[in-house]
Amino acid sequence: MAIPSFKKRLKDGRPALGCLSNMGSPVAAEILATSGYDAVMTDMEHGPGDFQNAVQQFQAITAGGAAPLIRVPANDPVDLKRALDAGPAGVMVPAVSSADEARAAVKACRYPPEGIRGVAHSVIRASGYGVDIGGYLEWFKTEFLLICQIETMEGVDAVDAIASVEGVDMLLVGPMDLSASAGHFNNPDCATIDALMARVSEAAKNAGALLGTMATAGRTAPALFEAGYHFVLDTVDIALLREMAQAKVAASRSYTK
Repeated sequence: MAIPSFKKRLKDGRPALGCLSNMGSPVAAEILATSGYDAVMTDMEHGPGDFQNAVQQFQAITAGGAAPLIRVPANDPVDLKRALDAGPAGVMVPAVSSADEARAAVKACRYPPEGIRGVAHSVIRASGYGVDIGGYLEWFKTEFLLICQIETMEGVDAVDAIASVEGVDMLLVGPMDLSASAGHFNNPDCATIDALMARVSEAAKNAGALLGTMATAGRTAPALFEAGYHFVLDTVDIALLREMAQAKVAASRSYTK
């Protein structure tokens, strides 16, 4: 299925702003896309949706004009196979903590003989349900984006090796989990995490990999783009709804007590 190349955009030096879709709502995902986000990432690690729901979100995101991405529940070949068959522009694998884990993710994404991905390209959504098999296979070789999420101390320790694995396109720092792994639970903006993120940034630069992260209160998307990040997940649909709802309630609460 022919979709615009999100990876090419990033490689061409055009940073992108993204949002996580955790609600499992195609309507919410479409609103995010039509609001101007460059990419919307369906979150199957923490969100309640299943793979059928992910397809519906991809349809809504694409209709809204953004690139459909997905975070799979785990670095599992079955999860990766099903996610890829659904037709995203890219996949993020959580908690990649070694070069072996990165190689396993790459292998799970590729058809034999380079990998172990199950072969159903003649019927999957990614190939237009078989209408454009050749186009999909060619697109996948050059345009598919594989993101390895670095969010453990083990991952930081092995980041040079992970970044050097052929097939890994982007390193994306998960500051919340990384802060927990570093002993600073719920404090992603501390100086320790600044240093760890700088370490990941250096590894990505040395390997020629793209660099991404999630914005926090102390690291806004504009500041992260200024620092050289190619892709920033700015917020989560749940947070947007919660914060706006709370602001609306607070503005009128004195009249309803």
